[in-house]
Amino acid sequence: MKMTLGEIAAFLGGTVVGAEDVLISDIRSIEEAGDGDITFVANKKYLKQLQGTRASAVIVSPQVTAEGKNLVVVDDPYSAFGKLLGLFYPSDHGRSGVAADAYIEDGVEVSPEATIFPRAFISRGARVGRGAVIYPGVFIGNNVSIGEDSVLYANVSVYHSCVIGSRVTLHSGVVVGADGFGFSSPGAGNHKVPQVGFVQIDDDVEIGANTTIDRATLGKTWIQRNVKIDNLVQIAHNVVIGENSVIVAQVGISGSTKVGRGVMIGGQTGIVGHISIGDHVMIAASSKIHKSIKSGEIVGGAPQMPYKEWLEVEACRSKLPRMRATLQELVKKVDDLQKK
Repeated sequence: MKMTLGEIAAFLGGTVVGAEDVLISDIRSIEEAGDGDITFVANKKYLKQLQGTRASAVIVSPQVTAEGKNLVVVDDPYSAFGKLLGLFYPSDHGRSGVAADAYIEDGVEVSPEATIFPRAFISRGARVGRGAVIYPGVFIGNNVSIGEDSVLYANVSVYHSCVIGSRVTLHSGVVVGADGFGFSSPGAGNHKVPQVGFVQIDDDVEIGANTTIDRATLGKTWIQRNVKIDNLVQIAHNVVIGENSVIVAQVGISGSTKVGRGVMIGGQTGIVGHISIGDHVMIAASSKIHKSIKSGEIVGGAPQMPYKEWLEVEACRSKLPRMRATLQELVKKVDDLQKK
């Protein structure tokens, strides 16, 4: 694909500083870019590489100038970069239609515009919408609904009765709707409590590889619109994740916790059950969340504390050996004084 810099700027809603007729054929990193390539600068630490790049053009923010360089100036260079990548590298699933060796039970509704790869298994009562793509090894249980233009990559499992919205992406190994971890008399009888709810995943959600989302005990586990979840995340029964939230890898959220809108949860965070996390909360990586958080707060640490307080605690951590030695010295001096 080739576009002039002027055409790219029009597509991105930006302006050109330099030659609009420069021809762009690829997108590369600022270190690797050469003639005919466009790159971007969204992080200040890469500004020092701007003059040295061999790229034909650079996507930058309005504050950035570079003498002798062709620039496309936009409000958000990283978002513009992503939009341009989607244009130059559109998704290509390589085939269309239903493969002869896909296993589809009676009573399944599959849109003629869906793509079903070989060895996918779709159970009775399921529905697969227009433009959906189901890769090999995918299991879709009874009465599952898959919305339009959703993509389920290889070896995804969606248990019975779950609802997947439109334009949802489930990466390989995702499990939606396995039983929630519900047992009475834990540590003694361990009697299983049947999990009879379901999982609902709303439109425009993306879920990373090997993430698991458990079905509700009653009602639903609910992932709301435009949530983005990384790889290796565990979401327990009856959890609700508010729209536009972002959850990074190796997070675990216990049962019946409610996460608000626009929440950002750092990697390896553990969250107890039956609490509420307000809208637009930010949680630092490796935090341990043991109580509810009000909207707009920023927290970190194990156990959680206000972010600035956590930074102060972390700043002291490396000084602990020296502080301990000082304390021991003071204790010895006090002991000596008492003996005298």
